[in-house]
Amino acid sequence: MIELKNISKTYRMGKVEVKALQNVSLKVSPGEFVAIMGPSGSGKSTLMHVLGLLDRPDSGDYFLGERKISILSDEELSAVRNRLVGFVFQQFHLLPRMTALENAALPLIYAGKRHLKEKAKEEIQEVGLAERINHRPNELSGGQQQRVAIARSLVNDPLIIMADEPTGNLDSKSKEEIISILKKLNQKGKTIIVVTHEREVASHARRIITMRDGKIVSDEIISAEQKVSRDNQTDQIIDMVLSKSERKARKTEFFDYLRQAGAAMISHKVRSTLSILGILIGVAAVIAMLAIGQGAKESIEKQLASLGSNLLIVRPGSTRSHGVALETGSVTRFTFQDIDAIKKLSGEVKRISASVSGRGQIVYGNKNWNTQLEGVDIDYAEMRASVPPIGRFFTDYEVKMREKVALLGPTVARELFGDANPVGETIKINLVNFKVIGVLPAKGAAGFHDQDDTVIIPVTTAMYRVLGKEYIDTIYVEVASPNLIDQAQEDISNTIIKQHHLSKNDEDSFQIRNMTDMKNTLESTTKTMSLLLGAIAAISLLVGGIGIMNIMLVSVTERTREIGLRKAIGANNTDIMIQFLIEAILMTLIGGVVGILLGTGISVMISLFAGWAVKVSLTSVVLAVTFSLFVGIVFGLWPARQASKLDPIEALRYE
Repeated sequence: MIELKNISKTYRMGKVEVKALQNVSLKVSPGEFVAIMGPSGSGKSTLMHVLGLLDRPDSGDYFLGERKISILSDEELSAVRNRLVGFVFQQFHLLPRMTALENAALPLIYAGKRHLKEKAKEEIQEVGLAERINHRPNELSGGQQQRVAIARSLVNDPLIIMADEPTGNLDSKSKEEIISILKKLNQKGKTIIVVTHEREVASHARRIITMRDGKIVSDEIISAEQKVSRDNQTDQIIDMVLSKSERKARKTEFFDYLRQAGAAMISHKVRSTLSILGILIGVAAVIAMLAIGQGAKESIEKQLASLGSNLLIVRPGSTRSHGVALETGSVTRFTFQDIDAIKKLSGEVKRISASVSGRGQIVYGNKNWNTQLEGVDIDYAEMRASVPPIGRFFTDYEVKMREKVALLGPTVARELFGDANPVGETIKINLVNFKVIGVLPAKGAAGFHDQDDTVIIPVTTAMYRVLGKEYIDTIYVEVASPNLIDQAQEDISNTIIKQHHLSKNDEDSFQIRNMTDMKNTLESTTKTMSLLLGAIAAISLLVGGIGIMNIMLVSVTERTREIGLRKAIGANNTDIMIQFLIEAILMTLIGGVVGILLGTGISVMISLFAGWAVKVSLTSVVLAVTFSLFVGIVFGLWPARQASKLDPIEALRYE
């Protein structure tokens, strides 16, 4: 069944070489009960690790049945070990967060037989622990824990049981119980290999091998009685385990990885919570900051929309005389003739409106209000996004006839009329009666200026009946297309120069402001602000990711013996790496989901208490979750790889 030919194994401890095995040759037949004895450092444990496929020799050949083991890959060795070998350790190596049943069933996960829990129950009952099946290791005595370990070693029905000092940590009564169980297993045909330093334990074996200084110094047959040969069965099992169909069937399901990862997180609540907290804060910061940026962007876009699109604003300027700046409009004063001249640029100009402004005292009943008064033309409504949602705008006829009609901004309407509809009511503007024909749309505040605190009347009425002006203060021009803005600006400038016979020295006597440039600047500023806020939040998420990596590295160190156990019972490098990687991703995912809720809550609180415009967009949520998962994968990958590369022997010995 087992044959070793000239096996050697040397360990290097710094500059010192320790020859653990020196040209060891050995045969173990099916059904034997072999005890390996020797003082500490004799090589008996190393021999058992080689026999149990946990370690590879430096030289020599190892045959299991007719199969040469040295040519198998690590993954193939894990599969063969899972199916053919069961381990019983002196330290028990039970996972503390699992019940006796779950510990016993652990090898089934890596055998692709997680559904065969009844088999684990049967083995627990066989070792006399039926009434303790749902107890955790800290609720069991040493002897009971070792019996759970024996049940775990038997759950995959292996041909060989490897027991490393199985009675070393037990009292006399428990020691007898464990020896009795091993003898019964041998009687049922199991091959038992026990490593012990106790002659009393070895006396129950049928064959005693004594080692010293890495060599077999004696091989004593106590009883020649053996069980039925199972060499053919060994080869059949190995062939089956290594077949493609069996490999596919043995693949651990994602649900098992997830369940193992979740159990590990629950068993280390504080550590997991700290990891989740780092990601949670990062995601919440991303959501909140992007919400603030998006809200600011939409607020600015709303204000820009109120200015109108493709808009040019023409204002009279001022000149200097002997170093003294004269008042605005002291050189160029706009008239309706300028409006008519600009209108002739029909290929570039879509709409145009004259405007005059001043202050007005508005009176209705026993209420009064001082506000901004603006006289405009009929195109103003479309140009400046001022089409009234209540009532109507004035007509061309009303402009020509200087009709006394007015539209109120929402602030003025609220101050004078409260919640009542002002349309059709009569108000006084600077002691002149006006009929209210509409309410302007709400535009909000622009800086410290309330755009809704205004009253609009026909420009002719404002000039000749209310404000007493002969000249136009401002000309609003809407260009037909964004591509024509520069050309329109140049043509309007040339038209005004021609109209007013201006010289080169009078070029600063009027100004043309391009609102598109202002819009682009504001939009660019908002975008930069949003990116800056997002970058700051991303840094906090990155810090959270580094925290997860640190916690996972600590987890690998803390769970080194657990990793060694999992490898001993059949887990391969991929199994270990995926489990630890899923733990990292699971923590980031939980942190991401809770972070979204927290970030949304913070955004709402900022909106309520600070009065800032905020908006949580689906894009920011997807971005935050995606980035958090990316962080979990990137920062969880290295610890997961470190865990998967651990040597099972060194891991099991780790203190």
